Amino acid sequence: MSAQNTTTTTTPPTDAFELYDLRVEVVCPPGEKIMCGAKEGDYFTLQGEMLYLPEGQGMSIYSLSSVLPLLAAKQRVTHANDWMTSDALVACPDPNCKSALRIVRTGKRVFSHAETTVVGLEGN
Repeated sequence: MSAQNTTTTTTPPTDAFELYDLRVEVVCPPGEKIMCGAKEGDYFTLQGEMLYLPEGQGMSIYSLSSVLPLLAAKQRVTHANDWMTSDALVACPDPNCKSALRIVRTGKRVFSHAETTVVGLEGN
């Protein structure tokens, strides 16, 4: 019986990962009094860990507090059946305000693990 010579080619390991860019926009029902200072169409974008507001536009810290815990999860690829994939509206935390924030995935961006943390791929 003769031994076979097999050669396997491996792809070098990579530390790349993808995150969605997000646009978080204000949705106001027509005719409703909005208590949080938001206006229909106000928005901010999230690219990686960086949050950007258009010049001259503000956002209530209370509205931000309601959506911030969800943004890291919305940036990641999720299963099609996961509620994080389908659910996009976050209510204003003021029970008397009818506005909401809609989280929209706008594109993907590639990041390098080594450029985002000092912890190696093996973890701590």
